[in-house]
Amino acid sequence: MAFALLLPAGMTRTQQTALAAGAVALGAALLSRGLRTARRMDFAGRIVVITGGSRGLGLLIARQLVAEGAHVTIAARDQAELDRAYGELTARGAKVHAVACDVGNREEAERLIHDTLEHHGRIDLLINNAGVMKVGPIEHMEHADFEEAIAVHFWGPLHTTLAAVPAMKRQGGGRIVNISSIGGKIGVPHLTPYCASKFALTGLSDSLRGELAKDNIFVTTVCPGMMRTGSPFNAWFKGNHRDEFTWFTISDSIPVASIDGRRAAWQVIDAARHGDPELVITLPAKFAVIANAVAPEIVASIMAAANTMVLPPPADGAGADARSGWQSLSDWAPSRLTRLTERAANENNEVPPA
Repeated sequence: MAFALLLPAGMTRTQQTALAAGAVALGAALLSRGLRTARRMDFAGRIVVITGGSRGLGLLIARQLVAEGAHVTIAARDQAELDRAYGELTARGAKVHAVACDVGNREEAERLIHDTLEHHGRIDLLINNAGVMKVGPIEHMEHADFEEAIAVHFWGPLHTTLAAVPAMKRQGGGRIVNISSIGGKIGVPHLTPYCASKFALTGLSDSLRGELAKDNIFVTTVCPGMMRTGSPFNAWFKGNHRDEFTWFTISDSIPVASIDGRRAAWQVIDAARHGDPELVITLPAKFAVIANAVAPEIVASIMAAANTMVLPPPADGAGADARSGWQSLSDWAPSRLTRLTERAANENNEVPPA
């Protein structure tokens, strides 16, 4: 009633309602912005753990954080990749600790966190970024493919989070960033194990947010679309693996459909800095999320059409054998159509195995 008295005389009830709704929305936006500013964290001198930090998005995030003065622990399974990333980061004068571990293994994931706590005494930011991707028709996917994806994308973040949260509580707060995917919000054909595990991570991350807020621990769920980090070369492909690699790599290289990896890394860091609840990266990914919420039948039809008309059919013979992107090169990939992804691979330690 008090607000209604402040409205200009002569306005219709519809106009008054619209103006009141606009005022409420503006007030909510200003409140949200104020809270976001109050949550801001300066990363200089902060202790950060990045799983999957030896290449791709994880390495891009590490580069930007050490430039801000953070003390970063990078973790990955491949020792050679870790050594290269460690050498590059320390050459910049950064304070870096590298740990070889498989986060899907509970003991190794807990050792990563405990080792960091022994070195630094605290963890201010945990970024669960480690990932694995198998691409191909469901006809060629096996139980082991789902088990590996769940181990890395769900159990890994759960292991590191449960190990880090007690220390964060003792120190008065912290930040956790879980790198899920647009595939953790919308199911994508030929990525079924990946999507299933990323959906699990999205659910875990969103649920933890409400439980840990009371302890001043902010949990951010990141759902990127296509990013030019060079990752297709180290993904794994089944079925007609050369055709699978070709469509995946060309899609990854289209500027409108994908985002430069450095920009994506900056957005992740900015979301972590302000304790944002969720970040969806790329406009196509944002539109896809909205479309799936408003018209799921249409999105389902598009996915079915893409699976039938665009994506490669199941292979005859040894389609269940997984081959890396480096083992799946074709006449079209690499080519001029994949130049941006090739460049990103060279820049972000996505190099061929020895």
